Amino acid sequence: MASPRPAPATDADSLRHILIVDDDKRIRDLLQRYLSENGYHVTAAGTAAEARERIASFTFDMMVVDVMMPGESGTDFVKSLRRTANTPVLLLTARGEAEHRIAGLEAGADDYLAKPFEPRELLLRIAAILRRAPTGALPEGDTLPLGACRFDSRRGELLRDGAPVRLTTGELALLRLFAGSLGKTLSRFDIADRTGVNERSVDVQITRLRRKIEPDPRSPRYLQTVWGEGYILVPD
Repeated sequence: MASPRPAPATDADSLRHILIVDDDKRIRDLLQRYLSENGYHVTAAGTAAEARERIASFTFDMMVVDVMMPGESGTDFVKSLRRTANTPVLLLTARGEAEHRIAGLEAGADDYLAKPFEPRELLLRIAAILRRAPTGALPEGDTLPLGACRFDSRRGELLRDGAPVRLTTGELALLRLFAGSLGKTLSRFDIADRTGVNERSVDVQITRLRRKIEPDPRSPRYLQTVWGEGYILVPD
């Protein structure tokens, strides 16, 4: 991995704590040094088990996780993580095939990056994910009725039967986009351009979101497909 001249860090970036999880010490050290030089606070772990130890001790704004690790894979680790936390995750994978990317996204990852990669691209993807991540409670806003669900776009909060539903940063960005575009059909390109989601991953993100808001995800009532055009959100 080449080491281009680091980009200047911003005040916002300087407070962000990132966990790197990769069994390759060389990659782990390079990532830790590069991200630190660009203003991030970085902690590293070599396995999923070590990552859980770090999570028990620190609060992280984001995680960069390698897929191919001995023992518990990065994909399985993310799937387990999503049962209790919605910390943004970027998966690093040596497998560029669509099925492996989809598996990672379905497990709950927010984005993926295939190896080998340019460090600058990694930096840009991290910044994009962190921009979409909620930074705290927002003022109370009007809620959007979706059957048993209620979505408060300003607070970034989805409730189902009164209970909070965990959203990944990608799902939250997607739902906020639709909530702000009621009555409009959004194409895959529109969605990718305005949320930072990879265009090839839009359908996967839509499927995941439907599982959380629809009574029957296979026959969506609220997040509908407009054939040949894209998707539209139709609240109650």
